Amino acid sequence: MILVPFPDMNPLARSLAPALGADLSLLDWHRFPDGESLMTLPDDMRDADVAILATLRDPDRLALPLRFAAQTAREMGARNVGLIAPYLGYMRQDRRFRDGQAISAKLFAGFLAESFDWLVTVDPHLHRIARLEDVFTIPARRVASAPRLAEWIRTNLPDAVLLGPDSESQQWVAEVARLAARPYEVLRKVRTGDHQVDISVPESAALLEGTPVILDDIASSGRTMARAVERLLAAGTGSPVCLAIHAVFAEGAHDVIMSAGAARIVTTDTIPHPSNAIGTAAMLATAVRSLVSGLDLPSSGRNRLTPTCSDRNSQ
Repeated sequence: MILVPFPDMNPLARSLAPALGADLSLLDWHRFPDGESLMTLPDDMRDADVAILATLRDPDRLALPLRFAAQTAREMGARNVGLIAPYLGYMRQDRRFRDGQAISAKLFAGFLAESFDWLVTVDPHLHRIARLEDVFTIPARRVASAPRLAEWIRTNLPDAVLLGPDSESQQWVAEVARLAARPYEVLRKVRTGDHQVDISVPESAALLEGTPVILDDIASSGRTMARAVERLLAAGTGSPVCLAIHAVFAEGAHDVIMSAGAARIVTTDTIPHPSNAIGTAAMLATAVRSLVSGLDLPSSGRNRLTPTCSDRNSQ
């Protein structure tokens, strides 16, 4: 296998390539003054399994370069081209709230499926979507980060009391708590606008005695975590640690959370950020090897944009 990371993913790629037993080949992404991109890949990928590594925090900026890279890999002889997207954008746009709105999760999944043969991602935000297979027409694998989060908690915060930000998080937080052998509570969140939330804190002796750890899958605006930190401190707890899978951190969210009184913010490396402290390379490698080994993959140079007879018959 050849692993081709987009430039900002080189740190993760250096851990992922040996875990996969893959050759690491760098991609050159040149941006012209008019905004166009030129992608340059290794010129010999004959009969290779190619995995492109790109986190989709900013999917609009990455969409065309991803397509260009995947198609170029095929033209260089790749047997198949997969996408390792540790963070998968657009999954929160999973329904039509008003007439005329796009259901972007399905549309973006379709866009990626036109270019790639398979996809692996870490804990996508599947709220109203039961499984990745419900939106992807290519083999897609979700990697669960709960074991790595629990391992970090056991090692670094043995007195942790885990907190889910809302009722929707209860099942996931309960699983992390079980793996970490720590108690958990669930906060109640009331959202009054795009940037306005209020939080109620349960009465709990454990919260006052241990270290509160607020868990969320995506740290985006940071308002939910910041409000939770403020409410916990007002209730008399110690300074909370905030733990998130995906460090989206839009609109200066990291500073918002720290200013609220958080002791620390910890994230996985699905999106490069100074808060990254939990690696995902080993679990990504396991998922990729398992997925690729079980596939009936296309022959060298196949163009995903042109359906095969079997593709047409399955539609």
